[in-house]
Amino acid sequence: MKMMEIYRLAIRMGMEADPRGKKFVQGELRKTKKKFEKMNDEEKEDFDLEKLKNPYSDSRMLYGDGDRKVKRVLVGIDMTSGEVVMADRLEDKGKKIDLILGHHPRGRALAELHDVMHLQEEWMRSLGVPINVAEGVMRERIMEVQRRVMPANHSQPVDASRIFDIPFMTVHTPCDNMGYKFVQGLMNRKKPETLGDVMKELKKVPEYKEAIKNAAGPKIIIGAKDDKAGRVIVKFTGGTMPGKVVYKEMSQAGVGTMVGMHIPEDHLEEVKKHHMKFVVAGHMASDSIGLNLLVDKLEERGIEVIPCSGFIRNKRK
Repeated sequence: MKMMEIYRLAIRMGMEADPRGKKFVQGELRKTKKKFEKMNDEEKEDFDLEKLKNPYSDSRMLYGDGDRKVKRVLVGIDMTSGEVVMADRLEDKGKKIDLILGHHPRGRALAELHDVMHLQEEWMRSLGVPINVAEGVMRERIMEVQRRVMPANHSQPVDASRIFDIPFMTVHTPCDNMGYKFVQGLMNRKKPETLGDVMKELKKVPEYKEAIKNAAGPKIIIGAKDDKAGRVIVKFTGGTMPGKVVYKEMSQAGVGTMVGMHIPEDHLEEVKKHHMKFVVAGHMASDSIGLNLLVDKLEERGIEVIPCSGFIRNKRK
């Protein structure tokens, strides 16, 4: 496969698994195109043309020619300058790396992480939260995330990949969408009655089973195993966690238990205040589910995958 083909495959799979639905996402792309067409020349010069085809600003080809052929990929959750050096060393050992594929965004994909958080507004609406309320509770959090990532050294690993001339790509929200669809689908099918049942189902997933061995598997953070789960929703996608004010709205919409990759410490009291339960599934394991679904497709097309940096490789039929 060519690098561009891998990239387009990831975006397409992400759109198909998007909580908002593929048609909604395609509609958003059409709106972006109309906005672009109305821009003046100066505005068009600064516009990221990739946004006309890719609705996920946190997923980008960061370095490399899209026509480069890829036979072997180094894949991990957090790909830093260290992993770039690792890729170069692997070539010395007879394993030339044609592409570094990371999950968490780097470069301009990290700088625009906040933009994908609007996904959560429609996700909340699908749960029963009025859209005006969803937009209201997300607005300040989106601005907070934008301010938080502004000072970061976004390009450090990308610069390293350029020096070693190793193509670099990050795929974040598309894989999170796939992980969300997988785990939410599991909860919908199994309909766990208690938090213990939620844990039982999660522990059957190979990525979580492996994470347990490293003390990084699922845990009940708020609640007890015999507590009723109520309506179980999975919060895996949309850039990062929403603001803590969201739990009031979720509770009023009928959510009983949230399954998340992680939860900030200052959110715990809000969850308790609104009588919700919270299960942390595990960050690296949850990220690995969506990434595995993409990597399976790459292996089907003859690409060799070398997992690293927290990526728990599990092949699905």
